[in-house]
Amino acid sequence: MRIATPGTTSAWVRVALVMFAVGWGANQFSPMLIVYRHALGLGPGEIAGLFAIYAATLIPGLLAGGPLSDRFGRRACVLPFAALSPVATLLLVLRPRDLALIAAGRALAGLCSGMVFGPATAWVQDLSGGSAASARRSALALSAGFGLGPVVAALLAQWAGGDPLVVPYLPHLVLGVAAFAAALTAPSVRSPSQQQTAALRVVPGALRTRAFWFAVAPAAPFVFGSMALAIVVLPEEVTSAHSLSAAYTGLMILLAFAAGIGVQPAARVLAARDDRLGIIAGLGFAAAGAAVSVAAVAGPSRALAALGAVLLGLAYGLCLVCGLQEVERLTGPRDRGTVLACYYVLAYLGFGAPYGADALNAAFGRPGAFAVLAVAAAALTAVVAAGQRTGLVRLPASHGGTWEEHAAVRKESVSQQNLR
Repeated sequence: MRIATPGTTSAWVRVALVMFAVGWGANQFSPMLIVYRHALGLGPGEIAGLFAIYAATLIPGLLAGGPLSDRFGRRACVLPFAALSPVATLLLVLRPRDLALIAAGRALAGLCSGMVFGPATAWVQDLSGGSAASARRSALALSAGFGLGPVVAALLAQWAGGDPLVVPYLPHLVLGVAAFAAALTAPSVRSPSQQQTAALRVVPGALRTRAFWFAVAPAAPFVFGSMALAIVVLPEEVTSAHSLSAAYTGLMILLAFAAGIGVQPAARVLAARDDRLGIIAGLGFAAAGAAVSVAAVAGPSRALAALGAVLLGLAYGLCLVCGLQEVERLTGPRDRGTVLACYYVLAYLGFGAPYGADALNAAFGRPGAFAVLAVAAAALTAVVAAGQRTGLVRLPASHGGTWEEHAAVRKESVSQQNLR
């Protein structure tokens, strides 16, 4: 097995390109749901099914991919599914009006996402050699793919010539193949001894800490939850089903992801001081975005909806970067893939936000969903901030290493003080 030189620029960029391409393939489908609705006459149940089948394969992929990458290395998990990602898109192209084949393509796309995102994030962090920028690199690659994929698909579906059920997917076919080819030469930093050690670890130490469950875990669903509200719920709430277009959905996606990407340098600055500050700020923006969305839906106002999308995008960017940074601080290379997989599972729970919004609107009326979410996000912000002030979730101010290693350092320090 080849050993990489940590921090080599071209090495981590090649892996980040895979994350970008797989993220593009995963999210390019979002605006296409509107096109399928009009072109194939699909009802709400069929639309929800196409959305849900992706999650049905994504979650098992996440849960399997992280531990497997710790045991067998990042390359062994990432490369096969990076190759299958454009195949998933090809299934959508071959028979664009066959609902069964569309469902199969989405199921394969979900599995590829699950098997790639956690291991590839860990791979980027491995190749970054402990750099504080590693979490932002992973977040930027994912965010750019998640954002550009649906925007390009929406624009092509709305205005490009040819079949609107085929043309929007063509860019990903080229991008996916190019990313896989680039990743073939990306090295690994894993060693056999590390893999054997990882195999013996049943539950990583980071998953037994208050820092993970009282700071990282509560904010994780707001990563994709905020984005789902911005790009799925808000466009539908401020427009009628007849007037909702792929172009308007694409615009909302562009605003939300542009804000999420644009705030990432600031998130890195906050994370350098303390990761929880960024998480608290992200939750605060989620509360503000939901509050603005209340007014947008009540109007209805597309201008306020655009502002709400920007605020929710800021929440996404802050929670993602600082959450990944906190996971990196809590883990070492031996179990990083497993803990990242757990983090992504919690984050993807946020994609259930549209279903939660429907239930809340049914119970409280429009715009009850956003009002409840605003209060919930504000309350959670206060809880995490209180934990930060009291030291409940505070971690030693150092990067790298597992929680057990941090604990050992603290124990040794106390012992030395007692000897004095």
